[in-house]
Amino acid sequence: MEKQRISPSGEKTAWKPGTMIYPLPAALISCGATPDEYNVLTASWVGTICSNPPMCYVSIRPERHSHPIIERNMAFVINLTTEELARVTDWCGVRSGKDYDKFAECGLTPVPSDKVAAPYIKEAPLSIECNVREVLHLGSHDMFIADVEGVLADNAYIDAETGAFDMEKAGLLVYSHGHYYKTGEPIGKFGWSVEKKRK
Repeated sequence: MEKQRISPSGEKTAWKPGTMIYPLPAALISCGATPDEYNVLTASWVGTICSNPPMCYVSIRPERHSHPIIERNMAFVINLTTEELARVTDWCGVRSGKDYDKFAECGLTPVPSDKVAAPYIKEAPLSIECNVREVLHLGSHDMFIADVEGVLADNAYIDAETGAFDMEKAGLLVYSHGHYYKTGEPIGKFGWSVEKKRK
């Protein structure tokens, strides 16, 4: 076993380089241009990389069944998940689309997107439709860099007064170092630390 290095201050243990940026979304990535190739896989290595134009990414191992489907169609949908979808989310991450029709097995409903060559998942609270701009072959994973073509939000989670997506009500699922968690209570909002107090 590699000997652990202690930081100069002695207050931190230094580990070898690794992937320790947590928590992350526990997302279901749907793909396939036609029903005969529809598939869904679980991925947490997803994120925003640009706001104007809106862009995001997903990193997938080349050996995953969905990889050639996404590479062929240059499209995918990032579907956020909820506490109610936790078991389905895990199952889709440990079973292969080579062996199972994951939509049928999990009771998920694929709906063809009119923006990209991939379906979105009806049961997801939020679906982000993506067209791949570039594929980066990085090592264990390939990163699919994509333009966001559309966002579909479930009306059940849209605040009637503000029109905003209610994250707390949706109960979004996150992944952290091998475990799933539901999101908790908000403790602030962007810019709250510098807001002037009302008199």
